[in-house]
Amino acid sequence: MEVTDPDGTGAWYDVITFGAPADHHQAFKHGGLKRLMSKHRKYSSASYLQDQSSRARQLLSTVSQLQPHVFGLSEELLSVSSELNTARLQEALEPLTQQIGQLVHALKDELVKSALIAIHGQSSAHFSCSHVHSNGHFCDNSPTSDRLSLGQQEVHRRDEEYDEDEWDIAWANVATSLSCIIAMADRLKGQDLCPHKQQETPGSTASPSSSSWQEQLLPLVVTLRDCVREAVTKAQAAMTFVVLQHAVVLTVDQGPAQMVLRRHAVFSQAISALVCGFALKLYSSLDDHDFLQQLHTVGVLAQFESLLSIYGDEEGMLEDMEVGVADLSQVAFTVTEAETDREDDLLPTLRGTWYTFVVEMPLPAEMFRSLPQQLRDGCLIRVHPVVFNIGINQQQSVAERFGDTSLQDRLNHQNCERLRGYCETLRDSLPHLTCLQPLSNMLSSLDHCVASRKRKNVELLWTAAMVCRQVGGVRLTSCKSAKDRTAMSVTLEQCVLLRDRHTLRDFNTALDCMRRDGCRMENVQKNIGGRKFAFSSVQLLTFPKLYRPPDGSYGQTHT
Repeated sequence: MEVTDPDGTGAWYDVITFGAPADHHQAFKHGGLKRLMSKHRKYSSASYLQDQSSRARQLLSTVSQLQPHVFGLSEELLSVSSELNTARLQEALEPLTQQIGQLVHALKDELVKSALIAIHGQSSAHFSCSHVHSNGHFCDNSPTSDRLSLGQQEVHRRDEEYDEDEWDIAWANVATSLSCIIAMADRLKGQDLCPHKQQETPGSTASPSSSSWQEQLLPLVVTLRDCVREAVTKAQAAMTFVVLQHAVVLTVDQGPAQMVLRRHAVFSQAISALVCGFALKLYSSLDDHDFLQQLHTVGVLAQFESLLSIYGDEEGMLEDMEVGVADLSQVAFTVTEAETDREDDLLPTLRGTWYTFVVEMPLPAEMFRSLPQQLRDGCLIRVHPVVFNIGINQQQSVAERFGDTSLQDRLNHQNCERLRGYCETLRDSLPHLTCLQPLSNMLSSLDHCVASRKRKNVELLWTAAMVCRQVGGVRLTSCKSAKDRTAMSVTLEQCVLLRDRHTLRDFNTALDCMRRDGCRMENVQKNIGGRKFAFSSVQLLTFPKLYRPPDGSYGQTHT
C-alpha cells in the first residue's frame, strides 16, 4: 500500500497474504501435524522438543560468534592502554562491555543449565551398572569385577552431589570479571585526572607509565578470557547435547513417512511466504541503519496472523501451520552480491539441509555495498517466527460454545512469550533503538488480551500486529484460502494505519472502498471467477463488526 501525503512525502506498507500452510492433499481426518506428532513421539527425560533444539542451535551460533569478538576486543583494550589516553580507553571498553552483555544474556538461558544437569545425570548413570536379578542375587556389570576403590567411590559420590548453582557461578564470573576491568579502568582514569596526588609519595613519577596501565589490566583481562572460555565451552557442550538428543528422537521416532512428507509440504509453503516477506522488507529498509543493525545483531521477527477456526478441518490446518511456522526458526538468511542486475541473478536461493537451511538473498552491487560490514561479510540473519490465531467465522462460534479452544489458547500464550523474548533480546542488545520506547505498554496490552480469553478477541491480533510493525518485523496474514476473511483483516489493518499515521478522516468509507474495489476483489475474481466474497448473510452475523464486508460485495458464489 503506497501512501502519498499532501506535502509530497509518502510511505509504503507491505501487505502479504497467503493461504494457510497445510497439507490439503492428505487432508485432516486424523488431525494436523501437531496432533500426529504428539501421537508418535515418546520423549524420554533427556529428550528435547523442536523449539528447544532450534534455540540450542541459535545459542551455539551466538556464543561461537561472540567469543572471538570478546577476545579481540580485550586485546584491543590492552593495546589502547599503552597510549595513556582515558578517552581512547573508554572507547575500547564500551564495545567490550556490549559484547559481554550479549554473551551473558545468551549464557543465562535456562536451557543451558538444564542440559548440563541432564549431561551429568547420564554420565552418572554409566557408573551405576549394578542391578538385582529377579532371583535376588546381586550382579555387578562394571568393566572390572572389582568393586570401586574408596577413592573412586568418593569421586562418584561428589559427582552425584552435582551443584545446580555451578553453572550460574560460571556465567556470573564472566560478568564479575568485566566489572573488575571497568573498576580498574575507572581507577586508572582517576589517576590520569589527578597526577599531582602521585607526587606526594617520594620517588613517584608525575603520571603512570604505559607499562603500569597494561600490567594492572593484564591479569584482569586474562581472568576474563579464562572465564569466557570456560563458560562458552560448557555452553557449547550443553547445546550440542540438546541438538544430538533431539536428532536421536527424530531418527528413532519421527513417525511414518507420510508424516515426514506432510511436514515438508507444510514447511515449503511457510518458507515461500517468509522469503517473499523478507525480500520486501529488506528492499524497503536499505536506508534504515537501525533495522540493518538489528538484522545482524538479533535477527528478523516474522509474525503470522491466522484467522482459522478451531473446528473441523481448519483445526487440522492450524495444527499443520503451528509446526510449519515453528520450523522456520531453523532458517537463516544471508545477503550476497548479485553477479549481474538481471532478474534471474536476483532470485533467492536455498541451500543446506533440514535444520540448517540458509536462504541467500542477492542484491545489486550498489545496494550491497551500502550494507553494514557484518552483512557484507555473510553474517547469518536468524528468523524468529511467531503465530497468533483468532477464529472469526461461524465455525469458531460453534467451537467456542460447544467445542474446545485449548489449541488456540495455548498457541497464543506460547507465542506471546516468544514475542516478548524477542523484544527483550532486542532491548538488551540494542538499547539505543527508538522503537523500544512504547514496547512495554504494547506487550502488557498483549498479555492482557491473551489472558482475557474473550470470544473472538480480534484485539489480540491488532496488538500483535502493532508490536510487529514497531520492531520492523515481517507480517503475513492468512485464513484458509487468503481471499475472504484475510481480505477483511488486511483492509481493516490498512485503514487503521491510514487513520493513525496519516490522519484518515472517513474511516468507514475508506474501509468499504478497499473491500469493494481493488486488490482484494481482484483476488476473488481470479480465484472463483466472480466479484463477491464467499460469505452468506448468516455467516456474517457471527463476524466481529469491523470484519463484515459492505452490502452487495458478498454472496454464496461457490461451494
